[in-house]
Amino acid sequence: MKALKLATSIFAGLAMLASLSAFAHDPVYGKEKRNLLQEHELTNAPGKKALMLTVEYAPGQATVPHMHQGSAMAYVLEGEITSQVNDEKAITYKAGESWYEAAGSKHLVSANASATQPAKLLVFMLMDDKDELLTPLKK
Repeated sequence: MKALKLATSIFAGLAMLASLSAFAHDPVYGKEKRNLLQEHELTNAPGKKALMLTVEYAPGQATVPHMHQGSAMAYVLEGEITSQVNDEKAITYKAGESWYEAAGSKHLVSANASATQPAKLLVFMLMDDKDELLTPLKK
């Protein structure tokens, strides 16, 4: 019985160390899947457009630190996403939660919070019709 408890404790400790080490590695950038759902010029705001897209992250994936020229609203459809905008602290959002990014904000962290489960965002953006979706930040 003591041997079984010891083995269980060792196994639990190893599992915990393995899960912690998964977060110690750098995120995988540039592999997220973006799917443009809609893009429309705004007739009531000449020179502006609205976009709706999904961003899918496999475990450990992240978007490079970037900024958007336009405003963005993000809603977590599944999994958990860690986001840090400007100098605010990083927050992990769960499915059903959302956040807002004002135009010109620096999005320093946008990453799947899990090393084992996928995550998916729904993003709505309002921007100038000539703007890029995102602009990577210089290191």
